[in-house]
Amino acid sequence: MSMPLPSIAEAGEALAARYRRIRRRSLDLCRPLAPEDMTVQSMPDASPAKWHLAHVTWFFERFVLQPNSPGYRIFNEAYDHLFNSYYYTVGQMHLRPQRGLISRPTVAEVMDYRNHVDHAMVPLCEAADDATRFLVTLGLHHEQQHQELLLTDIKHMLAQNPMFPAYDEAAAQASDTQTGLHWIGFPGGLQEIGAEAGDGFVFDNETPRHRVWLEEFELANRPVSHGEYQEFIEDGGYATADLWLSDGWSAVQSGDWRRPLYWQEDDQHLFTLGGIKAIDRDAPVCHLSYYEADAYARWAGARLPTEAEWEIAARQQPAGGNFAESGWFHPRGGDTPGLQQCFGDTWEWTASAYAPYPGFKPLAGSLGEYNGKFMCSQMVLRGGSCVSPGDHLRASYRNFFYPHQRWQFSGLRLARSVP
Repeated sequence: MSMPLPSIAEAGEALAARYRRIRRRSLDLCRPLAPEDMTVQSMPDASPAKWHLAHVTWFFERFVLQPNSPGYRIFNEAYDHLFNSYYYTVGQMHLRPQRGLISRPTVAEVMDYRNHVDHAMVPLCEAADDATRFLVTLGLHHEQQHQELLLTDIKHMLAQNPMFPAYDEAAAQASDTQTGLHWIGFPGGLQEIGAEAGDGFVFDNETPRHRVWLEEFELANRPVSHGEYQEFIEDGGYATADLWLSDGWSAVQSGDWRRPLYWQEDDQHLFTLGGIKAIDRDAPVCHLSYYEADAYARWAGARLPTEAEWEIAARQQPAGGNFAESGWFHPRGGDTPGLQQCFGDTWEWTASAYAPYPGFKPLAGSLGEYNGKFMCSQMVLRGGSCVSPGDHLRASYRNFFYPHQRWQFSGLRLARSVP
């Protein structure tokens, strides 16, 4: 099955203008960083900022320019090895845990690389046919994914510094208010989930649209807050084995987990992209693993929603929210009526394993490696976060991470079945 091709513009924006805007946004996110910040890799799951900037550029060079721009001059043949991420069908790559060892090319040389590729991409965007427009649009959504990873990796990197430096002093302002937690019911029955024809650009893992059977269910009106999660900690949640999945309890023991990632030992402060801040009890809790989200839900007498339940409920909600464009770079409490904060603030863990939809077919060729080969051993998250680009998300969007990972802005919303 082929992916639906985007129109020449998304939301009324010409492709070349969109290309310039998104590429400029990546550079804007790096402006608070020194060159020294941009070369550090704080753990194998993270990548240096310099690598992110180079990799998304490599994607355009390798998959758009080389097959579609006769006469294009490759900037540096060695970059095809250095900045390939996981596309084995186009060649071998530098090992992911060793990306922080690449001191050369320098940050300045990576910027030259970006300029070189942009100089060739803009006229290609202006004259692109439908197939090329799809590749460019895929590349732009890919770059927006890396903009989010850029911020999460920067946060992890800065958190390793005993000075706890801020990325942006103005980030992570406290919430004004928060609504109480209550339940909202949704009917069961035969439903359809997945991207619909005419939705515009979607990733292949959001297709095909298909039918699912749902029993009647309820969702909490908002995500779980820091204050509510603190009650779980104080009640011995991290010391009560029967709350945890077996692998989760092993992770708690081996990792000596006692609180969410970035919380300080006093359980009153946490590290944010704005530096050390007092914990905002009204804001959604984040930086939880799937195991922690699942244990909390069990402690609360509830469960995590399936991704089908989440999508059916979220499809009825407006897509606005606290995204990266707000500059807060941290979840905030909300006070809107109904089902709130489905989009932005925190990714929400679901109870669903990341697997192909019935009838799924990946993109043809090397781009089939983008999503399909990761459909094993990971769990689905929905909704986006406070560091997600706002125009990148939709109700059918499927994110996925391994259940032990917690450096992403991942939280939870409670669900329960109706007897």
